[in-house]
Amino acid sequence: MTTAAILAKLPYSEPFLFVDTLEYIDEKKVTGSFTFRPDMDFYKGHFKHYAVTPGVLLTEVMAQIGLVCLGIYLTGGAEDLAFGLTATNVEFMAPVLPGEKVTVTGEKEYFRFGKLKCKVVMTNERGQEVSSGVMAGMIIPRKS
Repeated sequence: MTTAAILAKLPYSEPFLFVDTLEYIDEKKVTGSFTFRPDMDFYKGHFKHYAVTPGVLLTEVMAQIGLVCLGIYLTGGAEDLAFGLTATNVEFMAPVLPGEKVTVTGEKEYFRFGKLKCKVVMTNERGQEVSSGVMAGMIIPRKS
C-alpha cells in the first residue's frame, strides 16, 4: 500500500485533518508530518496574546499519524473500518508555535484483536522532542 493510498483513506477532512505527508511506513513503524498554519482558527483564543498549539491537537496529530495511518497500513486499507482512540499517556516538553512543522514517528508495540498500541514521538523542525508517549486505539468494522 502506498503512502498516497493511506492518506486518501484517512477518515478526516479539513479542518480536522492533521497529516500533510507520510515519509515512511512499514509493518512496524510510520513517520509523517504536519505544519500548523498560522491562520488556523484555534490560535485566535489559545492564548489571547501568545498563540500556542493546544496539547489536545498535538495529541490528535500523534494519533492520526502514529495510530490511524499505521492501522490503515496494517489492515490493508479496508473500506469498512472505523478508528477509535482508547488510551494515551503523552508528555509535552516544548510548545508548538504557529507555522511550525512537526514530525511524528510511531512504532508498533503490538497489534492484536483489532487493538493497536504504539510508542509515539513528535519532534519540531530543529529535531527537538515536543512530546512523546504511548497511545492505543481500536480498529473496528463499521456497522452497515
